[in-house]
Amino acid sequence: MKILLAAVNAKYIHSNLGIYSLKAYADQAFGAGGEGFAAPSVELAEYTINHQLDLILQDIYRREPDVIAFSCYIWNIEYIRYLAADLGKILPDVPIWLGGPEVSFDAEGVLRSMPEVTGIMKGEGEETFAQLTGYYVDKWAGKEGGSGKRRVNGQAGLENIPGLAFRLPEGSLADTGIRPAMDMSRIPFPYKHMDIKELEHRIIYYESSRGCPFSCSYCLSSIDKSVRFRSLELVFDELSCFLEARVPQVKFVDRTFNCNKKHAMAIWQFIRRQDNGVTNFHFEIAADLLDEEEIELLGQMRPGLVQLEIGVQSTNPATLKTIRRKTDIGGIRRITGTINRGHNVHQHLDLIAGLPHENLECFRHSFNQVYSMEPEQLQLGFLKVLKGSYMEEMASSYELRYSSRPPYEVLSTRWLSYRDILELKGVEDMVEVYYNSRQFVHTLTALAARYGSPYEMFLDMAAFYRENRLAGISHSRIARYEILYSIIARHEAAQRDASVMEMFRDLLMYDLYLRENVKSRPSFARDQSPYKQAVRAFFQREEESPRYLTDYEGYDSRQMSKMAHIEAMGDGSLVLFDYRHRDPLTYNARADRVQ
Repeated sequence: MKILLAAVNAKYIHSNLGIYSLKAYADQAFGAGGEGFAAPSVELAEYTINHQLDLILQDIYRREPDVIAFSCYIWNIEYIRYLAADLGKILPDVPIWLGGPEVSFDAEGVLRSMPEVTGIMKGEGEETFAQLTGYYVDKWAGKEGGSGKRRVNGQAGLENIPGLAFRLPEGSLADTGIRPAMDMSRIPFPYKHMDIKELEHRIIYYESSRGCPFSCSYCLSSIDKSVRFRSLELVFDELSCFLEARVPQVKFVDRTFNCNKKHAMAIWQFIRRQDNGVTNFHFEIAADLLDEEEIELLGQMRPGLVQLEIGVQSTNPATLKTIRRKTDIGGIRRITGTINRGHNVHQHLDLIAGLPHENLECFRHSFNQVYSMEPEQLQLGFLKVLKGSYMEEMASSYELRYSSRPPYEVLSTRWLSYRDILELKGVEDMVEVYYNSRQFVHTLTALAARYGSPYEMFLDMAAFYRENRLAGISHSRIARYEILYSIIARHEAAQRDASVMEMFRDLLMYDLYLRENVKSRPSFARDQSPYKQAVRAFFQREEESPRYLTDYEGYDSRQMSKMAHIEAMGDGSLVLFDYRHRDPLTYNARADRVQ
């Protein structure tokens, strides 16, 4: 008998920890069952939302499953609706089960809207799936005339399995309630029998805890307050597997990784001691929970070893109170500033637009405050009114209008019109292109000062894109620089100060070559031909008596000139970009003025 666990991921680089964990738990349960028992085959199938639905359907059909189970989230539920409908037509006798956060909190509604679906696994799925597998093993053994031994202990019917909602033969619905939270240390390592190399180009997800101690009203994690931690002994053994395999990134999915200081410190100390110089670890944390000891430890990490994602969400006191977040904005500013000064930890700060009591002016203030904290990434997200969340309960009171389709993103609120939302969408796009790419750092720093605030700068960028029909187009990197130069030129036109434009020309070219020794140059770039002799002379000196390129031994001046780049600035000075020496945190080349 074959049970197919299927996932439709948002991107190829993502992997689905949920189905790996379900399979690992079921394999362990049935592997310990003893000789003679009918053993199921639990098979994994991963796709992305970029795959054609027909191709996914064909692949599932060719696998010939006896039971199909889908992992459901806001980003894939629409795809799964179509797949389930068509699978019900071509495999009418194959039970289809769903699990995951998108179906757990409205199981009855999902079953009524998807008649092809047999049932829903609610909440944590490991034990539920293992028992459901046992049910089908028993059923299959009976179908085969008792060829395999049948399992006992409550596997006689679905009604004996906690955590299910399912369709009864006469058409009515049954619900077996909520399964108690399980001991995290009972779950086997999901990657134990997997070839890690198969995930070489994908993010590896890992969890050392479940649940969240906080009650943020927009989040489903607040529903499960029973925070449970995996044994540190197990965690260390499992992280060692990743380190030995030299995987690029391990992303912890713990909702608030540092809610338990002892647990967090132990893991951070372990990865610092065992650092392989390659693997990066990503954690979602509450910054204002960090104390001096934790900050000191983070300051000792290899640059690039750790990434921290910090959910600020808003700096408006009324909003924070309403969404039940006890956030000390001043504390976050101090802590992120201290971490920034260490220049070794990547920081990713999050804001959510559309929260209660936050109008456009309030959000602008929140944005400017968080921007001033200088994170490596600033994510401007929009409120999603998730099924089962407190925000869904309060939708009428807050006048939340949100999309009827997943991800149920806010369209307007009592405090924000749809026009306001569109303004924020434009800012979001520009932040993603120009700030989060980290390709325009020095230019944006100077430009924000000219606008008076970063929000106004990104707002003007969005207006330029809209007015010139540039939005929604995949522009080349050089084109992005040329567009930004045009934006700056328009903004500075009234001042008629040529020196300012010369400054920005220098900053743009500096940012451009920091990342890459590009061969194509933007149209505003200065003519470098007057400096050819000086550049040639520089590399000849470095070949004979190296001062800047000290580890280029064995290369002649011509080879050096191709491996590094020199750009002449407006004042005639020369800047050397050395691509053999990069900042481990930003990946920018080392830059030196050489004349």
